[in-house]
Amino acid sequence: MNDLFDFFFKGNFFMKIVTLLYSLLLSWVMNGQVQEIPDYKPVDIKLHNEIVKMDSIYFNAYNTCDMKTQADILSEDIEFFHDMGGLSTSKSEIIAATKKNICNKVKRTLIEGSIEVYPINQYGAVQIGYHEFFNNQEPDAKSVPSKFIAIWKKENNKWQMTRIISLH
Repeated sequence: MNDLFDFFFKGNFFMKIVTLLYSLLLSWVMNGQVQEIPDYKPVDIKLHNEIVKMDSIYFNAYNTCDMKTQADILSEDIEFFHDMGGLSTSKSEIIAATKKNICNKVKRTLIEGSIEVYPINQYGAVQIGYHEFFNNQEPDAKSVPSKFIAIWKKENNKWQMTRIISLH
């Protein structure tokens, strides 16, 4: 009997068992707290398609310097948060800066399949996605996908962006 006790409770074997049990317990506890991030599936496919279409209309205007269409889609109370440039709240200044700094210089490309759209009850939708910008003034510069978030408001059957967050 003493030999059996010594085998199990003395020396390395006991420590290995305790470590194994502790690891299993810790793993079990941690798995209970961590949930996998589910693949995105649109909650409302019609809404998703509407916002994807509006994104396309806005950025086609952005890429072709159609300032009128851009102005129509930006809300009068726009808030544009740029991680490098800060906050802009003047629609006319945003349009003027786009005309001066973007027109015929920069092209935006959406990362296909990256858009997620979520409804905001009695307001509109939030759009999250990835895009790239190519500056023809710097043809050798590498473009890196960056995240953006847009809050869309639907009023009188018209979509407008009210908040934009641009992250690089």
